[in-house]
Amino acid sequence: MAKNLLIVESPAKATTINKYLGKDFKVLASFGHVRDLIKGDGAIETDADFKMHYRRIPRSKKNIDAIIREAKKAEAIYLATDLDREGEAISWHVAEILRDKKLLKDKKVFRVVFSEITKKAIQGAVANPRELDMNLVNAQQGRRALDRLVGFNLSPLLWRKVNPGLSAGRVQSPALRLIVEREAEIEAFDPQEYWTIEADLSKDDKDFIANLDILDGNKVKKFDINNASQANGIRDRLALAAAGELKVARITRREKQRRPAPPFITSTLQVDAARKIGFTAQRTMRTAQKLYEGVPVEGSNEGLITYMRTDSVSLSADALSDIRKQISSQYGAENVPEKPNYYKTKAKNAQEAHEAIRVTSASLTPSRVRPFLDGDQFKLYSLIWQRTIASQMIPALMHLVAAEFDVNGATFRASGSTIARPGFLAAYEESVAQTEKKDEKRLPALIEGEVVGLATIRSEQHFTSPPPRYSEASLVKVLEEYGIGRPSTYANIISTLVNRDYVLLDRKRFHPTDTGIVVATFLTKHFEDYVDYGFTARLEDSLDAVSRGEKDWVPLMKSFWKPFIALVKEKEESVSRSEAKMKRLLGNVPPNHVKNKLGEELELSVRLGRYGPYAQIGTREDFENTDGKPEFAGLRFGQRISTITYGEALELFKLPRQLGDTVDGESVTTNIGRFGPYIRYGSKFVSLKGDDDPYTVELPRALELIKEKIAADLAKILKVIKDTPMGEIQIVKGRWGPFVTDGHKNARLGPKDVDWEAFSLEQLLKMLEAAPEPKGRKKKASKKKTAKKKTRKKKTSKKKRSKKKATRKKASKKKTAGKGAAKATV
Repeated sequence: MAKNLLIVESPAKATTINKYLGKDFKVLASFGHVRDLIKGDGAIETDADFKMHYRRIPRSKKNIDAIIREAKKAEAIYLATDLDREGEAISWHVAEILRDKKLLKDKKVFRVVFSEITKKAIQGAVANPRELDMNLVNAQQGRRALDRLVGFNLSPLLWRKVNPGLSAGRVQSPALRLIVEREAEIEAFDPQEYWTIEADLSKDDKDFIANLDILDGNKVKKFDINNASQANGIRDRLALAAAGELKVARITRREKQRRPAPPFITSTLQVDAARKIGFTAQRTMRTAQKLYEGVPVEGSNEGLITYMRTDSVSLSADALSDIRKQISSQYGAENVPEKPNYYKTKAKNAQEAHEAIRVTSASLTPSRVRPFLDGDQFKLYSLIWQRTIASQMIPALMHLVAAEFDVNGATFRASGSTIARPGFLAAYEESVAQTEKKDEKRLPALIEGEVVGLATIRSEQHFTSPPPRYSEASLVKVLEEYGIGRPSTYANIISTLVNRDYVLLDRKRFHPTDTGIVVATFLTKHFEDYVDYGFTARLEDSLDAVSRGEKDWVPLMKSFWKPFIALVKEKEESVSRSEAKMKRLLGNVPPNHVKNKLGEELELSVRLGRYGPYAQIGTREDFENTDGKPEFAGLRFGQRISTITYGEALELFKLPRQLGDTVDGESVTTNIGRFGPYIRYGSKFVSLKGDDDPYTVELPRALELIKEKIAADLAKILKVIKDTPMGEIQIVKGRWGPFVTDGHKNARLGPKDVDWEAFSLEQLLKMLEAAPEPKGRKKKASKKKTAKKKTRKKKTSKKKRSKKKATRKKASKKKTAGKGAAKATV
């Protein structure tokens, strides 16, 4: 029997560690979090020093029960969850559950941490345990309390003022604000015109370009040449003077060193993984977790990288020695610097982790481990290995060359670079944003005084570009710069914004939806301090101070809570629903444009609805005394509440459009529904495809789509059986396998490969009879029943004290009549 119980978070980690500790240890996994705040308002007692009430997470019951059983038998308990403050809190929660069960009496409880899952690291951590750090636990409790209090008070306010189902978060909302404000910058951007003058030169069949650098003794700045007339005048003057050639007036050469980037931290790993291998932040962290927990390599299951949630760029002495040895053997001793490269951590608090993200063994090269990794694991491991190695190599040496050509009071300049010594570039080059990329230009060998051929001098028109929309990489970078959240939360922030439909990810760039814009505008206007980038960063700094023992978490909570909840209550009373929903008036619609005519102009507005942005003609008040109602039309993809024009909005009300009739005389119309644009023919529907536009599609194309739909439906019919007791029935090919239908009810026959021909008619009829009623029809029936119950109550009340028997009889007759009527209608 094992004397010691060691608890980690994941089963994969437990499997890897178990073999390092021998028979005296039993290793179990908590499978992540084991407790969370109870549901509802009573989770945090804000008037009692923010006492927090926890409950065991239901899905953790099986794992916790196993831990409790083993804890009863163990002499000592080692809590070995992750080394950040979230891991510290999980260890504390496990210990609290065991304490509540009175299992810790006379038992030793140790906290052990390690940043890599290797034999040496695990055995070293167990040999040098510590106590639980309540500073780290309280920092995590404070973060959890803040997130709950913000979410549970701002989100309901959004439900009441904007739309049900919306959410606001302490770090999610400032991130959304960043994306929305960038979109506003793009919409407000006014392009500025500027021109460049370029010379197309060549020597020894090698073409290169020189740019106009000096004109009439003055350095040419970006907007100095800003119109075609001016640019063409300069071009013609210099081309005439050059007469097809330019002389090399001066050549300058210099050397420049490029130093390697530090090893990865969480944010830089997410940024480079996005730019270099196209991974989302979530995909990066999910793959890194597997590499950290352990992968079977060459017969041994061992963690391949160190802990992936860290702000530290430091490397241990053992790691430095291992890396330098690998560089020497693989790239040559000349690429190993005299002393190791050391880097400074930018973050104020290094996320409690001891090291940067690095490989656990530099000798495990990407080519060596490739057979043991899946595609994602190999790509990410290669990235981490390369960056780890490069961080400890010598700088790259660049030769920079610039050649100047004088002509008629002007100077053209051509520059280029060559790599004189690759250094760290032999292993890895740090990525840069697309907008920051510069072409590496190389010049032919040039000598001062020589003449080179000039093909032409060109004037090129340019316009300034708006700031780019955020990609995952650039958003992570700016979140880190502002100090919003922590690197371990970035993936969750991004996925929340996408899942809540606050942003769309199109061509790897974030576009805010109208819902996102309305939420961000509402929070920025009414809760400016709480979505302010500086405020959010200061709050993170305060939580870091709590984790270091420099601050108490309760006063921090009090200073936040009192003004925050007072503001929430004030906004509950002072902000109207129409103001919050960002209603925008576009103008009035003449009577002849309105279907529900009142003989007067009606306002045209755009606003946010439950299913997205829409345009509306008229208000409910306009039709209070009539049978009419306002008209509604959803905005098209790419249209925005803030930018749509009167004409564009009015165009939306052209739907549904009447296109004509089918050959069978069925009416054909086109419209946009909740699930997209469609064609309707009779009572059937077919979705529009690709570039088909409901506003422009014509009858021939609609009939073509209908024909394709009918053919596709017929192809699905496997068998038709006529004249059965249930009428005609069909066996149809379904998405999940064949099913039998009578046109009213469906019964599945089995998986896709089931032998549907083996079913007898008797079996098919029995299956149909046992099949449930379609859900939509059930609902309709229940509504009719309810309506009739109400009618019965009214009749009973009129007769006052009529006998119960009579009432029942009358009711039953009406019920029967109702059923008969329903059948007749069908």
